[in-house]
Formats: sequence, C-alpha cells, structure tokens
Amino acid sequence: MIWRTLSVWIVLLLLGFSAGAAPSPSPAPRTMRLDYYHTGNATQEMFSIDRVVVEPLAWPGNPAKSIDDTNLGKYLFEVRDRTTNRMLYSRGFASIYGEWETTDEAKSANRTFHESLRFPAPQAAVQVILKKRDSNNAFREIWSVIVDPKDMFVDTSKSPSPGPLIEIEKNGDPTTKVDFLILGDGYTAQELKKFEIDARRMIDVLFSTSPFKERRKDFNVWALCPAALESGVSRPSTGIHRASPIGATYDAFGSERYILSFDNRALRNAAQFAPYEFVEILTNTRTYGGGGIFNLYGTVSVDSGQAPYVFVHEFGHHFAGLADEYYTSPVAYSSPAVKVEPWEPNATALLNPSELKWKDLVASGTPIPTPWRKDEFEKHSREYQKRRAQIRADNRPEEEMEALFRENREFEAKLFAQEERIGKVGAFEGAMYEAKGYYRPEVDCIMFTRSTTFCAVCRRAIERIIDLYAK
Repeated sequence: MIWRTLSVWIVLLLLGFSAGAAPSPSPAPRTMRLDYYHTGNATQEMFSIDRVVVEPLAWPGNPAKSIDDTNLGKYLFEVRDRTTNRMLYSRGFASIYGEWETTDEAKSANRTFHESLRFPAPQAAVQVILKKRDSNNAFREIWSVIVDPKDMFVDTSKSPSPGPLIEIEKNGDPTTKVDFLILGDGYTAQELKKFEIDARRMIDVLFSTSPFKERRKDFNVWALCPAALESGVSRPSTGIHRASPIGATYDAFGSERYILSFDNRALRNAAQFAPYEFVEILTNTRTYGGGGIFNLYGTVSVDSGQAPYVFVHEFGHHFAGLADEYYTSPVAYSSPAVKVEPWEPNATALLNPSELKWKDLVASGTPIPTPWRKDEFEKHSREYQKRRAQIRADNRPEEEMEALFRENREFEAKLFAQEERIGKVGAFEGAMYEAKGYYRPEVDCIMFTRSTTFCAVCRRAIERIIDLYAK
C-alpha cells in the first residue's frame, strides 16, 4: 500500500502536479492569420499568399467547438495537422470576391481581393485547405497551402494599437462567449466620444431584438475606433473620397447604398487588438447604407434614420448567413442561369417541396407554396422604387428619403396585417432578389422589409450560431 501511494506521488510530480492540486490549464494559443490574395473573374480564380501573422492576442474561440457543422457559407476552410491529417479547425464563410464574381464586371475583367483566414496558432505545421461549393452545392477543394508556425517568415512583430479598446459589455471569458467587435470608421479624434455613444446605441438595439435579447449573456461586446483625419467615409458617386482608417466606402459594386471596405489589411490590423469573432463597422455618415457578408463583417451608416434597422439586418447576414429576402430593390448581382438550393438557412428554391428545409416549423395544412398578397405588394413597390431612385438622382435631402422609408413601411405593415398567415411559417414566393423561383419562410421578417422582428426560421438560425461559439 505504501509503495502504491509513493508510486502515485512520483507520477504526479513527473506530470508537474502537487498533491491535492488540480492540473494547471494549458495557456490559450495565440491567434494566427493567413493573409492571401484572391484573384480571378466569373469563370476562374487563383490564390497567392501575402503573409502569415501571429496576432497580439490569444485565440478567443471555444476550444471545444473548433469544428463547424453548420454547412453555411459559399466557402469553407479547414486546418489539418500535417502529420496525422486530423482536422483541428474549420469555418464556413462568404467573401467580397464571392459576391463580385456574380456581377457583370466579373464577366469581362479580372480583380484581386485581399482576404484572411484566422485560426488558433498550431504548434506544428498544418495544411490549410480552402473549399468552395460546386454546382451541386457540395464543397470542393480549390486551394491548399502548408503553414508552419516555425517558418522564419511568420510575422510576429508588434505594432501599436490604433486606439483604446472599449469594453461595451463583458459577460465572461472570451473563450466561452460570442465576441463581437464594433469598429468605427470616419471618426476624427474629436469625434471618438460620439463613436462610443453610437456603439452603445446600436448594441441596445441589437439586444432588444429576439433572439439576441434572450441570449445577451452569451456575448461580449468590444469597440475600437482608429482616429480619422477627416470626418466621414468615401462616397464616389457624389465625388466624396476619404482616406478613412478602415477603408469603408459607399457605392460598392456600383450600388449607391452598399457600404464595404475593400482594405482588408487595414481592417485586420485594427481588429487584431480586440478578441473577436464577428465585426460590424459603424461609418460616421448620414446617408442611408450598409452591407453584410457572412463571417466577414457588417456595415451601417450610423447617423441614418434607418441605422437601427440596418445594423440588425446586416448583422443577420454577417452573423448567421441569412439571405436577403427582399426582391424589388435593385442590386449589383446577376441572376444565376440555373436556380440551385441556396445554402442560406432562410431561403429555398423549393426544388422538392416535400423536403422544405424548415418543414418542421410549418403547421399542418399550410399550402406549399404559400399564397400571399404578392401582386398588391409588387405594384406598390414598383412605384416606391421609382420615387426612391428619383430622390437619389436629384440628390435631394436625406430627410426626404427617410420620410419615404417611413411611408413605405406603414403601407407594408397595413398590407401584411391583412394576411391570413401573418406570423406563420410557410414558403412565400419572392426572395434573394428574385420575384420568381425563390421562397422565404414568412410573409414578413427583418430580412425582407424594415420589420423589427426576425421570422422563426431566422431566429433559429441565429441561435445555432450563438451555440457554436458560446459555452
């Protein structure tokens, strides 16, 4: 008995433990980032490494939830141990390139976009595999590269933070929470207090919206804002150009209301000083606009009267891969020649009605497709879009555009109130910028109009992502 006790003691000492003490937790790995260039056109694409970076902070993700099983995104990347081929990490995502390749420009020109993949820094060489959906919606490998953390070219240099990190709301350790970063763009040094007020205002809106409201304690929220030399961001269609720190700009892909940053390096260099998984960029601007790309970022013009709605709508794209359900507003994308089942959780091509992806939420007896006042909606929307375009063409005051938005929303609310199946799940035709062939889950939703609520399908999709990150 004495010998057995002594043997156990020796083993504990060899393992680095002391009697009665719990094992010391392993330190969290650092965050590694693979920066690369994505080049091509509508029919071909290629990739090249820019650099491999070790970011300043520890990896914020939950080590127990490193594999993505959501099947979301146009792209998917995997990190595999080079020796054993064991998968260490994976995430689905979408990209600016993935949107651009569907535009008319991509049919006749090549472009290059800077992109990044972030993952826990490995201890030994790994293979990073990039996959893309094929015509059958299956992920196929399109690029692979070996990343060795011991390579002398891995950038471990230190740089100063572009601004103080503001703790908007902290509910726990980053590894057990969804870490959400709000970046400011176009705020001068004198406007940094305004940025913090704007960030807190937008967060209050998000957490007053279900299901974020009920899951608030699963989030940490951070804010960071590099000071700009000039107030505002670029709006090329009106001749305004600003060298804003994050590079956000209106008129992405020729759409006057679409705000994106094409300066991925600037964005990553700023964001790396916060623990984050999701990012929304507040542009210090008044003109209506925004954008959102799954697992990349969302944007919103923070002083627009519609900012509360846009912030939540675009975060829906970025956070949960939700599709746009509207179809009467002009967009920059070309319609696909052949409709396939969308990967987005809240839209369907209804190729097989008996296999509707959200059929478990449909009440017995609900017709599929589900009838609604589509003709009446479209007649009003055509007139509304003409008036909206004219306001922009005449460069009229933003107050007139916001008055039109309010008027249109009042019409929609009255129309939908007459619907027999308002608030019920079915398959309502009209979604993903198409009047025919794509269907949404409910008559109304934040992803369809300027509603204040998500439909049941979108709420479930959002909760699934929260569960992927929060413990």
